[in-house]
Amino acid sequence: MSSEDSHSAIELDVSNMFRENLQGDYGFNTDDIEEKKAAVSDAHSCIEREQPGFMKLPFEQDQVVDDIKDLRDAMIKEVDNFVVLGIGGSALGNIAVQTALNPPYYNENCEFRGASPRLYVPDNVDPVRFASLLDNLNLSRTIFNVISKSGTTAETMSLYLIARDRVAQEVGEEKVQDHFIATTSSSSGYLLKIAEREGFPEFYIPEDVGGRFSVLSPVGLVSSAFCGVDIEGLLAGAADMARRCQEEDVWNNPAYMHGLLHYLAYQQGKDISVMMPYSHQLKDVADWYRQLWAESLGKAETREGQQINAGQTPVKALGATDQHSQLQLYMEGPRDKVVNFIEVAEHDRDVEIPGFYDDLDGVNYLGGSSLGELLNIEKRATEMALSQRGRLNCTIKMPEVNPHTLGQLFYMLELETALVGELLDINAFNQPGVELGKNYTYGVMGREGYEDKKEEFEQQSRSESKYTI
Repeated sequence: MSSEDSHSAIELDVSNMFRENLQGDYGFNTDDIEEKKAAVSDAHSCIEREQPGFMKLPFEQDQVVDDIKDLRDAMIKEVDNFVVLGIGGSALGNIAVQTALNPPYYNENCEFRGASPRLYVPDNVDPVRFASLLDNLNLSRTIFNVISKSGTTAETMSLYLIARDRVAQEVGEEKVQDHFIATTSSSSGYLLKIAEREGFPEFYIPEDVGGRFSVLSPVGLVSSAFCGVDIEGLLAGAADMARRCQEEDVWNNPAYMHGLLHYLAYQQGKDISVMMPYSHQLKDVADWYRQLWAESLGKAETREGQQINAGQTPVKALGATDQHSQLQLYMEGPRDKVVNFIEVAEHDRDVEIPGFYDDLDGVNYLGGSSLGELLNIEKRATEMALSQRGRLNCTIKMPEVNPHTLGQLFYMLELETALVGELLDINAFNQPGVELGKNYTYGVMGREGYEDKKEEFEQQSRSESKYTI
């Protein structure tokens, strides 16, 4: 960890994963951890040997960062709106960074934004939503960042084709190239061909970085830079966490400890992982985590082809909001969950609660406190209540939400995902189930070479129709 950033290191508190801090015969003891240290060491060796692409991103992008900032500086005066056309891993990281690091009403308030553009990330092909977005933008002052490694992603490329048509109608064919950026593969794919044909600026997704691990690549950095985020701070935070996690001893490695405890909990039937930040700024990090955990670890087979059907189901929640919707289930429902809190020590802003109604004991106790204090007390009260019910929970503690701490958080969660993949003996970096669904879509939409998938789809649809009521 760099010495100047040591004060902003995030911490992992796993006390409430251990039996000594839980009511009843639940949780783990230190022997459970010690028994798995050899397995963790082996997994660490595999990860270090393979060097998944996300591990390189904090250290190998100096030129990329300069290129992104140069393009931003060249274009920023002509841009009011920045639209990310991507889905899943090409969208969720962009949303998470924006929600975490820019003010909540960034798009609505030009004083918040300064010279930076509004950000929109549709992340879907819902026709009502996308048509409404285009209708409400001045397309002559809008940039679209099209993100797809292959350039065949049906959702992304459909939105691109629609946006390109609308932009051409508004500004003319000769100026289309001024309104699009392509973030794609450097060596192949249809989006690369389109970008070169159209003359779009290009940024490249490393071939060994999958979508759900790509937030710290140009996939997430381009929109962040355009919207005023310190992208060097993000990468510096990730680099600091990477250095902390070079230690294979699980007691000194927050990513490995968090991952190992989830693996052990999964082996005991805790097949749901709840991510519950007590900060509205981090609510979309929980959404990003949901894809990371689900798509990486939800696998049918081990690497050797053994049927395993592995994976915890990730659930996102938000404190204190979901104390009033989900918490009853967590307290008294099935013992099938690990609850992961994120606690922020110092919120960007705080609001004092004024004191009124001295004669009303059910209200006057709030006066003199603050909303930040109330939020964090509610988190700790929920943590204690879960622990008294023997419900496993742990806390990621962030001193504040800033680029450095967010970069740490992203890297820690990515690395622990890789570790759990090794412990389960699965490939955490592919998504064969998702690909099958894509192939059916290609076939039905008429893509050449996928005629057999169209036939399968139509046959299945015919057989299911008799059960429609």
